[in-house]
Amino acid sequence: MIQPSNKALVPFVSVDNMMRLVHSIGIETMLRDLASYVEADFHRWESFDKTPRVASHSDVGVIELMPTSDGEAYGFKYVNGHPKNTAEGLQTVTAFGLLADVYTGYPVLLTEMTLLTALRTAATSAMVAKHLAPKGAKTMAMIGNGAQSEFQTLAMKAIIGLENVRLYDIDTEASRKCAHNLSGMGVHVTLCKSPEDAIEGAQILTTCTADKKNATILSDNMVGTGVHINAIGGDCPGKTELAAGILDRADVFVEFTEQTRIEGEIQQMPDDFPVTEIWEVIAGQKPGRVDEKQITLFDGVGFATEDFSALRYIRDQVKDGAFCDPLDMLADPDDPRDLFGMLQRAK
Repeated sequence: MIQPSNKALVPFVSVDNMMRLVHSIGIETMLRDLASYVEADFHRWESFDKTPRVASHSDVGVIELMPTSDGEAYGFKYVNGHPKNTAEGLQTVTAFGLLADVYTGYPVLLTEMTLLTALRTAATSAMVAKHLAPKGAKTMAMIGNGAQSEFQTLAMKAIIGLENVRLYDIDTEASRKCAHNLSGMGVHVTLCKSPEDAIEGAQILTTCTADKKNATILSDNMVGTGVHINAIGGDCPGKTELAAGILDRADVFVEFTEQTRIEGEIQQMPDDFPVTEIWEVIAGQKPGRVDEKQITLFDGVGFATEDFSALRYIRDQVKDGAFCDPLDMLADPDDPRDLFGMLQRAK
């Protein structure tokens, strides 16, 4: 059972406090920590209540709820995806999340998750790459240089020792932004003029584009043997980034098959297309990379257990009351049966 220090006050981590927390811990340390929490929860995969996220689609984007529980704690994330927002000066993705005690049903943490989602997404990618990428991989192609690109690069550096990143985006300003932000971060950055240029010499190919459409960011003839593909941009129905021929040649790894068949790259494949859930690799039940010529593909759409892991991590970091504010969001009458009396006494 989880108990907040004061049952009527819920720790709230604002964007400002999240940024302060990241800088206090150090971004690479935090990425490694998050990866450890995510990996630990994949190890106990069978203890979670799992369901595909609840999505509300519109012509301009999607709003989703991502819930899960391990029987002791319950967590959910609210997240949107609106690619058109960038042109309006708004974030494509925003999010917040809540962790609650199953025993009482009381919330024990409310937090921003726009920054936290970027961090946990990158941490998950790099944790998976640790299991699937070629041994000694030092160079990554980063195709799609939006809000996630720096986080992905630094997570790969922190967790697998990445040394070089090759950037490409149809918007050259996005690539320049990413290169500027990564300067002095210990990664050698190369700006590329095409996807073909970006993947040259890269052992890890990361695709993270925003357009909500079936696109071909990587065609079949672009991908040679022995690489690891980190495909994280195709994350809703009708949105893909890879040619189907690549999937036919690759060993494909997913988070939760039922969700990924709806949202991931494998939505373009037959219902019986074979995949391996990444928890099986982490738990030692299935092989990951088995030879140097194998193409491994992580069809990452993001799953609720990863957000649960991130919420657990933040809860543990703010237990002493630092980097959070007490939020008065729970009614706490002296007599639990007298909610009306509490209201009346507030006159």
